[in-house]
Amino acid sequence: MDFPEELKYTEEHEWVLVEDDVVSVGITDFAQDSLGDIVFVELPEVGARVEAGKAFGVVESVKAVSDIYSPVTGEVVEVNEELPDEPEVLNTSPYEDGWMVKIRYSEPEELDELLDAAAYRELIEEE
Repeated sequence: MDFPEELKYTEEHEWVLVEDDVVSVGITDFAQDSLGDIVFVELPEVGARVEAGKAFGVVESVKAVSDIYSPVTGEVVEVNEELPDEPEVLNTSPYEDGWMVKIRYSEPEELDELLDAAAYRELIEEE
C-alpha cells in the first residue's frame, strides 16, 4: 500500500495535493484496492461549486458504488477528462494519472483538517 508523504488525506479515502490555491483530488491506493475493478466514474463540470465533506462524484466498481467527497470548499477548475473513458486508470495509477478534479479552494483553514501520511496510515491500520 502506497502513502505518498507529499499528499494530505481525508478519512473518506481521498488524497489531496496542495499547490498554491488549488488542490488536486483523487482516491487513495487503499480505496481503489478496496473497491476492486473500477468500471465507471462520474465527475462534476468545470465551474461547479463544491463543499467540504459533500459528495462531488461517484465511482462504481464491480463490488460497490461509492460517493467521492470534496476535501475543501471551492470551485472546480479542471476535471480529468480521461477518467470517464478509462476508469480503470484509478486502479493502475491512483496518485498520478488517476487524479479526478482540481479545486480552487476558498476556505484555506479546511486544509488543517486533512490527515498527513502517517495519520492516514494509522487510520487504515485501524480499519
